[in-house]
Amino acid sequence: MTIHLKVWKQKNTGSKGRLEDYTVENVSPDMSFLEMFDVLNEELIHENKEPIAFDHDCREGICGMCSMYINGRPHGPLEGVTTCQLHMRSFKDGDTIVVEPWRAAAFPVIKDLVVDRTAFDRIIASGGYVSVNTGNAQDANNLPIGKDKADLSFAAAACIGCGACVAACKNASAMLFVSAKVSQLALLPQGQPEREARALSMVAQMDAEGFGSCTNTGACSAECPKEISLENIARLNREFIGASLSKPE
Repeated sequence: MTIHLKVWKQKNTGSKGRLEDYTVENVSPDMSFLEMFDVLNEELIHENKEPIAFDHDCREGICGMCSMYINGRPHGPLEGVTTCQLHMRSFKDGDTIVVEPWRAAAFPVIKDLVVDRTAFDRIIASGGYVSVNTGNAQDANNLPIGKDKADLSFAAAACIGCGACVAACKNASAMLFVSAKVSQLALLPQGQPEREARALSMVAQMDAEGFGSCTNTGACSAECPKEISLENIARLNREFIGASLSKPE
């Protein structure tokens, strides 16, 4: 296959970016999208040109780093897959593919296709955890958890924090991400002691990071590679309202 690319190039956060044209030949349909970029970068390096910067790590759909806007869709044309799981057989010989970084004020471009997603880390640090006290941990089998709640918590915990929900949202809202992280703990006994404080602090941090408001269009869930449910946003709203009403003046 021969693939034509229009790739966003940007030196740093303060620089003006642009789309540059590249052509990659002899692309195997069985290559992943990132492997195709590896081939392109090897050619650029061989020609003493600067390679394209892009985020990647596990390449198994787990780490959430392969954040690319491909032909106007986060992670590309397929549903339920990350960029590293997208194979070139999803495209046709001679196709032109436009590749851009996430577009959100809270995700500033570091270079080319790499964006700064540490805003998510700060949201987690504000309350997305269970505090650990000294002493021996209670045996997990001593904490009975209903199968329905365990399944819902597990489904919410599948969120990999890639930021596709933010990229897909017209308001650049992080509600799906935050709601998944709040839900996975709110549904479990271990998460109950800090339940109210967690909802308030994580939503406050989300707002402080500059993410937009949720208008419930559902684009976030539709483009999420882990298919995180919109029900988590409803749960977060209930958690936040309940915590706000019980908060002492």
